[in-house]
Amino acid sequence: MPEYREKLWASPAPYVATALIIPASILVFAPISMLAGVLLAAGLYAACVLALLLSAPVVQVRGGELTAGRASISIDLVGEVQPFDGDEAALERGQRLDARAWLLIRGWIRPVVRIPILDATDPAPYWLVSTRRPQKLAAAINGSRRPASHD
Repeated sequence: MPEYREKLWASPAPYVATALIIPASILVFAPISMLAGVLLAAGLYAACVLALLLSAPVVQVRGGELTAGRASISIDLVGEVQPFDGDEAALERGQRLDARAWLLIRGWIRPVVRIPILDATDPAPYWLVSTRRPQKLAAAINGSRRPASHD
C-alpha cells in the first residue's frame, strides 16, 4: 500500500505579512516606552510565527486511512481522486466548488485534490484538500484502495 505524508507549511508570504506587526507595535508603544514597543513587537511576531507553525495541518495516507488535518476517512469510502493544478485548481476552489464539500484549503498552496466520498451517510460529496504534490497524493490514495470484488 502506498503511503504519503505532507505537512502543509505556510509559504514565506504569511511570515512576511505578519512581520507588519513589528512596526505597528513599535509605533503604538514608542510614545510610552521604546523598549516596551520593541519587546512587545518581538513577542507578538514570535507568537504569529508560532501560530503559523503549529497550525500547519498534515495530509497523510497510511494503513488504509486518509487523514487531512483533524479529519480522517477509510480509503475504502473514497472514489477515484483527481489532482488539479494551476487554473483548474482555482476553478475547483471557486466556480466549481460545491458548498457541501469538506475543505482543507490553504491559500498559499494552489494545487488541490478532489476526493469523492462514497459513504451515503456522509453529507459531504467530496473533500477538497490543498497539496503541493497533487499527483503523488492522488496516486497514494488511488493505489491504497482495495480492488472492487466482483461477486
